[in-house]
Amino acid sequence: MALLPVSDARARLLARAEPLREIESVPLGDATTRVLASDIRARLTQPPFNSSAMDGYALAAADAPSIGSELTVIGTAAAGHAFEGALGHGETVRIFTGAPVPEGADTILIQEDAEKIGENRIRTTFEVIEGRHIRPRGQDFAEGETVLKAETVIDFSHLTVAAAMNHPTLPVFRRPKVAILATGDELIQPGGTPAPAQIIASNTFGIAALVRDNSGEVLDLGIAPDGQEAISAAISRARDAGADILVTLGGASVGDHDLVQATLKSAGMELDFWRIAMRPGKPLMVGSLDGMHVLGLPGNPVASLVTGMLFLEPLLRRLAHLPERKREVLGITARALAANDQRQDYLRAKITRDEEGNLVADANPKQDSSMMKIFAHADGLIIREPHAPELAAGASCPILLIRPFA
Repeated sequence: MALLPVSDARARLLARAEPLREIESVPLGDATTRVLASDIRARLTQPPFNSSAMDGYALAAADAPSIGSELTVIGTAAAGHAFEGALGHGETVRIFTGAPVPEGADTILIQEDAEKIGENRIRTTFEVIEGRHIRPRGQDFAEGETVLKAETVIDFSHLTVAAAMNHPTLPVFRRPKVAILATGDELIQPGGTPAPAQIIASNTFGIAALVRDNSGEVLDLGIAPDGQEAISAAISRARDAGADILVTLGGASVGDHDLVQATLKSAGMELDFWRIAMRPGKPLMVGSLDGMHVLGLPGNPVASLVTGMLFLEPLLRRLAHLPERKREVLGITARALAANDQRQDYLRAKITRDEEGNLVADANPKQDSSMMKIFAHADGLIIREPHAPELAAGASCPILLIRPFA
């Protein structure tokens, strides 16, 4: 099977992905980053009454036609405690921010613009204008008004207005469930003592974090040793749990000890493609099993993380109704880069800014796909197209950001 270009592979993967339609209701406190499944309408009017925007005095503007007008204070209105009654001619009510404006008042004189001249008397020291410092009823939203639209990705501002609209819960689309299976006799969990031929399993933790960062739920299937029986049991667990995506780590090639692809095929997987024209990450596998997406990522840690960014992330975001995450930006290379072969390269690089504000990517001389430290210290990946010619230092180049860069 010929190597598939990265762009073709991504297009084929996403063409099979339909956003999840199941809806669940979650408390406001659990709704951050979730996606609204329907429009949200206000259950009340806000503010529910004409309210004061300042601390001061509520009065009728006609009773203070000029600076130096005197009024009698007949009561107090505070937030949560309305003044009971109505203003008569020449009367005012001491009022505080958020309190209902008493009947008969049409403006607020802020406290700095009033002079006390007796126990219950004030004199205006500034011009009084009708309507000033009053928040009219319904200024924010009205009962029945659609304030939040379906497909909104909920953030702190949306939660605030949803609470104000008197919604204790919100209808959201279900998160994609991702089962992650690491494979290989050589792997043991962190904290263990590896035998001479063993290494610590690390990929699961990075891929799980990527899943959670893209609104997915993680089902960790642990480590399956090299054997069809153990791999089959893990696949069954993923199916029984209703996983939307099964991610396998390692073992997807066709060597004597690479049993994942064969075991999945025996279980009924329809293989779409594998082997991508990219470096790192060539042994990527994509298929489906009873409606469950199957994504076989390479065993090498860096290859696993790069393919996770390029394939798992957009798949997750499509299922979760999230907009595509734009990681690719344009920068310049800090050093000359050799001509490329038939595979698309992703070179780990540190990123800085030059005096003109351009992103400058400095590729690490070492790019082995097993070297996790270099990836952890990198800010982005310089993308080198297949058969790209030699690139001089200072030339423009596309960069895939690993994390946001200020």
